Amino acid sequence: MTIRTNWRSMPNELNTTTTSHTAVAEPQNPPRQNSAQQDSASPNSAAAASRPRISRVWIAVVLVAIALIVVIIAGILSRAGAEHALRERTEQSSILTVAVTHPLAARLTPEVALPGNTQAFTDTPIYSRTNGYLKHWYFDIGARVRKGQLMAQIETPEIDQQLQVAQADLKSAQANLNLANTTAARYQNLLKTNSVSKQETDQATSGAEARSAAVDASMANVRRLQQLQSFENVYAPFDGIVTARNTDVGALIDAGSAGSSPKELFHLAAIGQIRVYVPVPEVYASDIKDGATAYLTLDEFPGQAFQGVIARNSSAIDPASRTLNVEVDVPNAGGKLLPGAYVFVHFKTSTHPNGFTVPSNTLLFRSEGLRVGVVRNGRVHLVPITITHDAGSLVEIRSGLQASDQVILDPSDSLAEGQEVHIGAQKTVAQP
Repeated sequence: MTIRTNWRSMPNELNTTTTSHTAVAEPQNPPRQNSAQQDSASPNSAAAASRPRISRVWIAVVLVAIALIVVIIAGILSRAGAEHALRERTEQSSILTVAVTHPLAARLTPEVALPGNTQAFTDTPIYSRTNGYLKHWYFDIGARVRKGQLMAQIETPEIDQQLQVAQADLKSAQANLNLANTTAARYQNLLKTNSVSKQETDQATSGAEARSAAVDASMANVRRLQQLQSFENVYAPFDGIVTARNTDVGALIDAGSAGSSPKELFHLAAIGQIRVYVPVPEVYASDIKDGATAYLTLDEFPGQAFQGVIARNSSAIDPASRTLNVEVDVPNAGGKLLPGAYVFVHFKTSTHPNGFTVPSNTLLFRSEGLRVGVVRNGRVHLVPITITHDAGSLVEIRSGLQASDQVILDPSDSLAEGQEVHIGAQKTVAQP
């Protein structure tokens, strides 16, 4: 049996059937695209995938740049702040910090103590006046001798021989003188009887006078040699103490000659009375009066004072040191004071009712005069002062300061007028 189908009459059905078959088969066998279509779709998808990655890189770069800028700005600001702080600290440290004190109205004791050195009242070296060898010495250092005591003996064989020759010459001259006197007397008697001429008589008389002069010369030479011989014995010229002995037995003694100096045998000092020469500053010169009392103090005799008298002064100010040379004589019968000792001589001085007392470490010695540094309104002012009394650690000044002034302690030599300073500490001056 043959079934005929009219394909033309059933187009929709076929299409529907075909479509349905196609729709059913499409999930199992998807249609393939050709290679040209696949190649055209691949770049678009890669570009779309790379766009987020590039954005993230740029964001990271921007963030790093911002972080670097922040770090650089922070470093610049930190350095600027440190420089500013350093500048401020430098400016602060450049301003000098000083300690100050206030002047005291209390006055010092009307007395000044000045240093001096004791000297023996009479101090002399002992030399020999003749040449020879030391035979013996009788006193050593520290020995007390009396005036005229024999200190040493010198052997002078040459002087002894010369004296013997001079004595013989004197005897010969005396014999010639006796003969000349006898001859002159005879000629005088013969002249009376005209037995000799006047000329012969005058010659005999003149010859006697010449012989007399020769005798006088010989006697003078004998006395000179006797005097030199007497120098064989060395005697003490005054009462004192032997402070040095510079010779010994057998030593050659040279009295000295042209171009040479003699050697000292002994050194003798009289210490029964002591001299002290003191250079007194010009400010106290008017208080020094001859005959006034002065006192000596020594470290080896604490609490003990030795009374002396102002014997004399130079009556002139030394232009080099601006001081008056004063001599103080101190009795020393007990011998406590030794020559060469370092002492303080205390002189009475006049009082000054108006004045202040400041420590001596506030003084500035400048070419224009004595100054002290005073702080006023944070600035230094160099004030000229005049010292009326110096007590060592404290000085009394006549004018230039007030009780409210802040005086700089231990001022620097470079301290200048108008310099800005800081006050570090305030100290109180000890009462005199």
